[in-house]
Amino acid sequence: DLYRKVFVFRKDPSDAYVLLRAKLEQPLQNFTVCLRSYSDLTRPYSLFSYATKAQDNEILLFKPKPGEYRFYVGGKFVTFRVPEGHGDWEHVCASWDSATGIAEFWFNGKPWPRKGLQRGYTVGAEASILLGQEQDAFGGGFDLYNSFSGELADVYLWDVGLSPAKMRASYLSLTVPPALLAWKNLSYEVKGDVVVKSRLRE
Repeated sequence: DLYRKVFVFRKDPSDAYVLLRAKLEQPLQNFTVCLRSYSDLTRPYSLFSYATKAQDNEILLFKPKPGEYRFYVGGKFVTFRVPEGHGDWEHVCASWDSATGIAEFWFNGKPWPRKGLQRGYTVGAEASILLGQEQDAFGGGFDLYNSFSGELADVYLWDVGLSPAKMRASYLSLTVPPALLAWKNLSYEVKGDVVVKSRLRE
């Protein structure tokens, strides 16, 4: 249980990452991924990387520069422009629905205009899921200059699209539905220089 804890990625650039284990029985037609990050990096970095043997960017949350997030599904991406941070935690949720091809992006508890992405696609289940690196191959192929440096917390992955109320609950750290990956019951393995610490502030 990582409640009120964070992963601190201490070095920049870094070869460190956190490997996550999810109980995925079947491919995903819908999903929501949420997490909170705190970093002063201005170069590109990866937050959440879900790769299959067929597709290294099966699900990817990537920040190419300040004020911009890229959300990938099946190797294609849409871009969401956000107000540039004021040296604070940023909470993001990204959800996707195969039937409509609708990508939703929530930033600090607010929805951004929805975009179209990979209608009819299916996300594979045999996945390597990492925090802090971007996979260019299954479980590897890292570019150090896409590595994350800073603090990560409140990581979740659901196999459904969350309702607006649940999206806001995730931002406010309220009760959320059971998840494939849940911060309060996370199966993970630290690889390299990552330290688990208490959160300094809310």
